[in-house]
Amino acid sequence: MFLDRDGTIMRDVEYCGDPRQVEIYPGVPRALEQLKAAGFGIYVITNQSGIGRGYFTEQAYRTVEAEVARQVGQGLIDATYFCPDHPDKSSKRRKPETGMILEAQRDYGVDLSRSFMVGDKSIDVKCGHAAGLRTILVETGDQKSTDATGADWTARDFVEAAEIVLRHAI
Repeated sequence: MFLDRDGTIMRDVEYCGDPRQVEIYPGVPRALEQLKAAGFGIYVITNQSGIGRGYFTEQAYRTVEAEVARQVGQGLIDATYFCPDHPDKSSKRRKPETGMILEAQRDYGVDLSRSFMVGDKSIDVKCGHAAGLRTILVETGDQKSTDATGADWTARDFVEAAEIVLRHAI
């Protein structure tokens, strides 16, 4: 189970470098618990260009990441992969490229054919499809139009996305 962070499991704060801005959406911790109980590994895949743009440091990002883990519940997220690169820099890790997913596959032996990608933007869907994942677009982020994304499913929020995953897991 791969998921985006900002706009997917937490309120999207433009360039979040302050842990006081972390606001996990209602129901996310319980949904993650259900996915873990069903045997899913959970991997956050997040672009963090605020680092590359100089808006905040990697240490500030790590502090935010720790607050996300605290609010969702320790042990529910197996790993977080982030890309600090500026969007103008060529990067195999920055979504919609698949580098972070392939790193998690290598690190944890993930079976991509049985995996899902949940995100709030078309780049999340593109990344998931490029890696061979089934994709779910949530409507909680800034991208309100879901028509042209090509996602396999659209969900109101992460809670509904988790329900879709649990219904369609093989």
